[in-house]
Amino acid sequence: MKNKLHYNSPVILTFFFLSLAVLGLGWLTKDWTTLHLFSVYRSPVTPLWFVRLFGHVLGHGGYSHFAGNMVLLLVIGPPMEERYGSRALLCGILLTALISGLLQCFLFPGYALLGASGIVFMLILLSSLSGMKSGTIPLTLILVAIIYLGQEIYAGLFVTDNTAHFMHLAGGVCGTGFGFLMRKTK
Repeated sequence: MKNKLHYNSPVILTFFFLSLAVLGLGWLTKDWTTLHLFSVYRSPVTPLWFVRLFGHVLGHGGYSHFAGNMVLLLVIGPPMEERYGSRALLCGILLTALISGLLQCFLFPGYALLGASGIVFMLILLSSLSGMKSGTIPLTLILVAIIYLGQEIYAGLFVTDNTAHFMHLAGGVCGTGFGFLMRKTK
């Protein structure tokens, strides 16, 4: 019996390979493509602005930024894709990218945003809703939300770094909303 590679999670794996290609392209262009195609920031609304509005989740500021996001994406994403389906998860990713991109443009006009952290945090909160039964709120959701929200709020207020803590919160809110929405539609 031969073991074959299985493309077990098409949305998550495609997201990973697109992000890897964007990282490589950024390296080849000395980050020109990362800034001009895969970072979102306030600018005139053009076709390229729409590319950046969704594509910013594929861009990363370097290998360590990429690796930190992708390890979590590859661990948490496949079970969520199996549970909710590829189409629904893709919609959740696109909606999270859209919301975080728009929030960035409106609330933080002088800064650029890139990276999959919002998507990862959407998946983290979504995974904490797994196994939720009708009429109940999982204790795991409350614990993850307290720890996660507390950490992000603290970091956003008291830590000076290059991290978009507000967009992590936005991703978490999207994941929670998506999880409750999917529960109601099933």
